[in-house]
Amino acid sequence: MKTIKASLAGAALMLSTLNINAESKGDYFNPLQTAIPSLSIAPDARGGGMGDVGAATSADVNSQYWNPSKYANMENKGGVAISYTPWLREIVSDINLLYLVGYYKLDDRQALSASLRYFSYGEINLSDMPGPSGEVISQGTAKPYEMAIDAAYSRALSQYWSAGVALRFIFSDLMNGVIDEENLSAAKMVAADISAIYNRPFDLSDKRVAKLSIGTNISNIGGKITYDDVTYQFLPTNWKLGFNYEYPVDIYNKFNVSFDLNKLLVPTTPIAPERSDFDTDAEFKEAQEAYRNSLEDYNSYGTVKGMFKSFGDSGGFGEEMKEIVWSLGAEYSYRDMFMARFGYTHENESKGNRKYFAAGVGFKMRVFELNAAYLIAARSNPTCPLNKTLRFSLGFNFDGMKKLVDNSSNAE
Repeated sequence: MKTIKASLAGAALMLSTLNINAESKGDYFNPLQTAIPSLSIAPDARGGGMGDVGAATSADVNSQYWNPSKYANMENKGGVAISYTPWLREIVSDINLLYLVGYYKLDDRQALSASLRYFSYGEINLSDMPGPSGEVISQGTAKPYEMAIDAAYSRALSQYWSAGVALRFIFSDLMNGVIDEENLSAAKMVAADISAIYNRPFDLSDKRVAKLSIGTNISNIGGKITYDDVTYQFLPTNWKLGFNYEYPVDIYNKFNVSFDLNKLLVPTTPIAPERSDFDTDAEFKEAQEAYRNSLEDYNSYGTVKGMFKSFGDSGGFGEEMKEIVWSLGAEYSYRDMFMARFGYTHENESKGNRKYFAAGVGFKMRVFELNAAYLIAARSNPTCPLNKTLRFSLGFNFDGMKKLVDNSSNAE
């Protein structure tokens, strides 16, 4: 059964980290490896339509994933939203991400927020295996899934600064539906996020006000996770740093330009040596011994030590820079009612090779907001399994709903 578990975990990791068609162009292909990779998938259509940016964009109902501290800057009393993403449609048809989020302003300076994320890997038909007497034993069908529930508190610290903290419960069941689950269990862990944002307005001519925002969020800070009490994996602890500039053309038209940097705060997995890279058996054996020592050190790292090691364990400054994923996005809005978005995300070839463009639209009324996004693989990586990914988000504004109810009551 450990073989089945490893196969399911491997399939989940492969599908979620998108390393299927990457080419290293002469470098070792060595992406950072974590458990629960679905936690790194951007869930909403606004951020998705801008190329997966959101650390410093203007606050909205879906800020929980990007930067919870932004909720302290929301003008409305509260809101809820639901997002749906059919994932990896170029490969399979039954993997999807469902995301539910909401917030409530306690007063002008404080807010509470919460979200539920459910990622389904669909159905996996397990291969039949021979029994002890030669009979064929069916292993059934697995329905693996990953889930996270979190809550956050955000507060305005000053005129320009806001901060937030979040607590998250993570649950991963890669063996759901398997007949024999002996020695196997679902993985559980608690993690935390720490976030902050700086918003600075600038007066322009004609009473226009531009705004520069700098936001950061360290997410999924938690212990290592296991399915069998033998093998332990790091959570996808991630440091996100974002910049956004909001420029009002006039009272009706506005542009936002955003730039995000993402770095996984997990140590680099050691690479096993290959005999073809060495001239003699002695050199190869020495390299094997060094690899075993490095792997032992890697497995011994705790969360905090792993976070610090992640800044200097990949083989030099150049290799560390390759681990940074950058995204650039833009948003145009007309009367804060109609929005058009565009963006691009870039990941180094040896670290995952995700390169894609994104486009999206949004329509906002007093009560609700509807957003959609579409992802297009870059020409340098046309077989990217993320190609043609869609995202849909529907949000509701509590203030707008209350006004609608009040108007209906007055009319009666």
